[in-house]
Amino acid sequence: MISAPPVLLVLGPEGHGVTRYGDDVAAAVTAAHPDARVVRVADVASGDLALDDVEAGTRVHLHATDRLFGSRPEDAADVVERWAGRCRLTMTLHDVPQPSDGTMFDRRRAAYARMIAAADRVVVNSRHEQHLMDEYLPGSAQAHAIALGARTGIPPVGDVAGGSDLRVLIAGFIYPGKGHRPAVIAAARAAEVLRERGDGPEVVAVRAIGAPSRGHEADVEQLREEAAALGVAVEVTGFLGDDAFARELAAPGIPLAAHEHVSASRSMLDWVEAGRRPLVVDSRYAAEMDELRPGTLARYRADDLADRLVDAWRDPASTRLAAGASLAPTLEDVAAAYLRWWAA
Repeated sequence: MISAPPVLLVLGPEGHGVTRYGDDVAAAVTAAHPDARVVRVADVASGDLALDDVEAGTRVHLHATDRLFGSRPEDAADVVERWAGRCRLTMTLHDVPQPSDGTMFDRRRAAYARMIAAADRVVVNSRHEQHLMDEYLPGSAQAHAIALGARTGIPPVGDVAGGSDLRVLIAGFIYPGKGHRPAVIAAARAAEVLRERGDGPEVVAVRAIGAPSRGHEADVEQLREEAAALGVAVEVTGFLGDDAFARELAAPGIPLAAHEHVSASRSMLDWVEAGRRPLVVDSRYAAEMDELRPGTLARYRADDLADRLVDAWRDPASTRLAAGASLAPTLEDVAAAYLRWWAA
């Protein structure tokens, strides 16, 4: 029998991706180990109150990114150091710092170094993130890697009909660098190629399945203006509930994950859980996921996107997973991995 897991502290608002994933893992751990205790807190203040009720020295595990703690990376380090003084804290760190963070890179790197030093031990969600830590947080304790787990083992296979429109689908929040602009440019070029060959689409669109990240509403309007000049519509669904989000993922269109600077990506899993095989811009992380779940994504080089959109429009079946495709590791596999890690 594996020893009892730590208290599972789930921090953040219900719709945040890291919060949702922490809750998913907590549910899977509880299913495997019914005695597990889960504490859900919306913010740092309620987390402080929750830990006041935890006996000193109790083991606590937290899934976190610095943005859950406040507006500054330093806020995250301050809170983690305070909480680590009250309990034996282990952490799963998300969004590991990398140079694409721009002006925030040095501050995020310093904050993550403080969090790692405060925690007993640390998990990340990919080997790629282990490499990022080796590259940009040298001297930090070595993180253990446990890949993101899928919510289902075998995805559904839906209708493969593509329709007459060329619609590129990008899931998740909208912000610069997510890939919407390259998608617009590639969609315009793909439509031009198809029309030159006499079988062009009636409508060309990039559909954002999600809402703008806070503060990026003006970026969406600028993107729409730029896209319109190229003959491409930009469609934005806004924030969606789970059922509506799942329907959008399964709808006709070409699924795309074009963010080049991911550390680990829940949105790739969103696609495959819906039975889709997304185009994914090549990166070290994409190569790792291709190895982990063979056949579930289609890697492309950034300058090849227009050609890949042409191919996908002509062969919509290529955007759906094969029947019986495995998505392992699932959340159940991840829960077992965490239980082994905590026991060790």
